[in-house]
Amino acid sequence: MVFSWKALALGLLLVALVGASRLAGYYHARLTETRSSLTKVNRELELVKDHIADMQKRQRDVAALDAKYTKKLEDAKANINQLERDVAAGKRRLQLSATCGKSGTPSTTAMDDAAGPRLTYAAERDYFTLRERIEVASKQIAGLQQYIKEQCLR
Repeated sequence: MVFSWKALALGLLLVALVGASRLAGYYHARLTETRSSLTKVNRELELVKDHIADMQKRQRDVAALDAKYTKKLEDAKANINQLERDVAAGKRRLQLSATCGKSGTPSTTAMDDAAGPRLTYAAERDYFTLRERIEVASKQIAGLQQYIKEQCLR
């Protein structure tokens, strides 16, 4: 048997080619696996970005809603305070459904012996306090209803 360098070189070349193809197959499988993992991570990242963008939009919407109803509440309180000042200054009068009590001295004229209807100072103050609380409650309820419609029911 004759030793052939050509056959040995061809055999070594064949072994190297098989080894290189297996190595290429291994790295190709790893590359495919890495690409699919990267695709999955990118999808999750996009979902997180969308979620963050949605949360930021909702925060802006809630802040605008809060500002709107806070302004309405401040306006209502300012109106009530102005009304209270006007009543105290005599520019406006509260309309009451009241009966007049008799004054202490009887009169000989044909007029009734009644004093003018008037709330006591405490009742007048309580009226404005109650009116303010009603306004606050109604504005808070309206704001919460709007919040539920715009944010919770989406």
